[in-house]
Amino acid sequence: MIRIISCMLIITCTYVQVNAQNKNSKYEVGAAVGAFVYQGDLAPSRFGSWKTIRPGLILHGSRKLNSTLAVRLNFTWASLSGNDAKYSTPDYHRQRNFNFRTPLIELSPQIVWSPMGWSEVGPRITPYAFAGAGLGFTRIRRDWSNFNPGHFGLNENLPQRIAQDIARRTPVLLPVLPVGAGIRYAVSPQIVLNAELNYRTTFTDYLDGFSRAANPARKDHFFSISVGAIYRFGKKNSWDCPPVR
Repeated sequence: MIRIISCMLIITCTYVQVNAQNKNSKYEVGAAVGAFVYQGDLAPSRFGSWKTIRPGLILHGSRKLNSTLAVRLNFTWASLSGNDAKYSTPDYHRQRNFNFRTPLIELSPQIVWSPMGWSEVGPRITPYAFAGAGLGFTRIRRDWSNFNPGHFGLNENLPQRIAQDIARRTPVLLPVLPVGAGIRYAVSPQIVLNAELNYRTTFTDYLDGFSRAANPARKDHFFSISVGAIYRFGKKNSWDCPPVR
């Protein structure tokens, strides 16, 4: 009888410990470092300007709503850059010779979905996806001083189009729609490593400072690839059972 009671106590304590861990991890904070890639008129392809990658720092805090959903607030401190002179093909890039750079501060609330759940005792590697809306703060510095007008035909009328762009103010406040996905690896109930891809849709063609003189038919965007660590708050186990002897 004593053995039966002892086994029942052990099973009960194990169940309570598991659920206590799950209930005590609603809040978490994290930090990550990332590479930020500009996509726009000064990039040679839709995949972005990989020769002008800039670093960035990401801080975030989350609260889990249920077993699969959480709300997250992201703070990003980074920079963006693009430079025609970095690319020899197509040939017009080095002749046009536009470039820009800007610091970027971004704040964005997001919804995070983990289809496999947040369990700390289940699979250690879990995927997740997220989407949200945010606001970026920029100070765009554009440069056209090395433009070579002799390379372009008169019918392109690029000097006039450059003048039109210069007359246009660049955005200081930048609305963005972040969307992306990542993976989490639970090192322990408190420490999680993560990696993610975050793509930002913007609503401007002047992220790089140029539109009429480049490609006014397509908006500018950017994305980041980051790796970081997350700390989950909560006591390891506040409902420990006394040892059974």
